[in-house]
Amino acid sequence: MGWQGHLHLHYTRDGERTIALDRHSGPLRVLQRLYPEGPGICHHVLVHPPGGIVGGDELKVEIQQAEGTHAVITTPGATRFYRSAGELATQTVHAQLAPGARLEWLPLETIAYRGCLAENRLRFELAPGAEMMGWEMLALGLPAANQAFDAGRITQQMALPGVWLERARLDASDTLLLDSPLGMAGRRVLGTLWLASGSPIASSQRNALLDAAREVFAGHPLASFAGATSPDAQVLVCRALASRVEPLFGLWRQVRARWRTLQWGLDGTPPRIWST
Repeated sequence: MGWQGHLHLHYTRDGERTIALDRHSGPLRVLQRLYPEGPGICHHVLVHPPGGIVGGDELKVEIQQAEGTHAVITTPGATRFYRSAGELATQTVHAQLAPGARLEWLPLETIAYRGCLAENRLRFELAPGAEMMGWEMLALGLPAANQAFDAGRITQQMALPGVWLERARLDASDTLLLDSPLGMAGRRVLGTLWLASGSPIASSQRNALLDAAREVFAGHPLASFAGATSPDAQVLVCRALASRVEPLFGLWRQVRARWRTLQWGLDGTPPRIWST
């Protein structure tokens, strides 16, 4: 058996303050709780002390948010799926948001090492009036270290029940997907950014949000490999391909800042851990 890590985060409202109770078992816990934007928005930094996930490891994060809470959750470093001897490594994130709650799920990149067998599952259940922003940045291999993703596979699943569901399996042997111009075109970093609501977003607002994202793309080096769409009245999705994580991270930070202002009237205050 590998590491079994479980972290439960429960956010409630105490007057103007978002407070959080966390419980953990195994190697998964909260590093810091910060309020750089005032008492209403709780910034959490989650850590996995072993530093990576190997075959047989199972990590679970459960998030429960009460009405009116706002949580910003990130990590201090990459999530690393290491080479497996045959067993599957899994990470599961499940969030439930009450009416009026807001969540920002903003982890740093996920790295799929050569030979990994991994599954990363995300599920977000939003009550009417709840909203969230989230992103995933998946890097296949370590191109800067000449460690290609030439063996192994990783499955990514993202679900907003009743609104948006996708499951992508990226296998190192599927060179048609990884290298074709109709696939990842030889790039090994894939990013997804979304804004979702438990209620339909007005068409005019969705168009304004899409226009804002496309304006950011237009001035960025990844402009030819980025796009934005709204597959449902309750969700907007941005996608981008890159050769390295850093430009993609910078792009997502810019879009997040614009969307925060347009949707919530907030500035783009980044978690402090991103500057350390």
